[in-house]
Amino acid sequence: MVLYFHTSINIYIHVFTCSPSHLSWKKLDQAEEKCIISVCQPGSNLLAAGYCLYSSSVVFTLSLGRGVCVFTLDPTYGEFVLTRENIKIPSSARIYSFNEGNYDLFDEKLKKYLDDLRKPGPNGKPYSGRYIGCLFGEIHRMLLVGGIYGNPDNKNSKNGNLRLLYNIHQRTPIFIGSANEVDKLEKYLSR
Repeated sequence: MVLYFHTSINIYIHVFTCSPSHLSWKKLDQAEEKCIISVCQPGSNLLAAGYCLYSSSVVFTLSLGRGVCVFTLDPTYGEFVLTRENIKIPSSARIYSFNEGNYDLFDEKLKKYLDDLRKPGPNGKPYSGRYIGCLFGEIHRMLLVGGIYGNPDNKNSKNGNLRLLYNIHQRTPIFIGSANEVDKLEKYLSR
């Protein structure tokens, strides 16, 4: 059994700080343990995955493959207490999160998508833009309220900006979020 933890260094600017982790049963020999590729196993090998966010409160989010649970640290007792269980990403939400500082570098189809999100919808309001810049902070918000997060490739970063694994130089683009919001984005990108 191998338990992996990855950490972030955003503490000094008081952004969400996180420790994502996953658990794998595969017994590794000594050479495999030293090779970072051992963490690049199929998701079907995972028994558990989770992350811990540190901010005004400390939350530990965990999935054992049958739903997602959130535990919040109770500082009085020094223990994590179950505060949410069986979380599912809402199917849609009028929230988007992209680093729009890179807007001029985005693909024209993605720009059109973002432009349309900023226009008033049927309720007379545009989508709300929210950008944390911490992947697990973004994932946590998606779990709780839905929407869409994107860290796409762009003219300066053909392979995206997001590290595939922490401290690994390989980068990848990513889009995650509510099913209806991801479907909408896919339609724009396939035009």
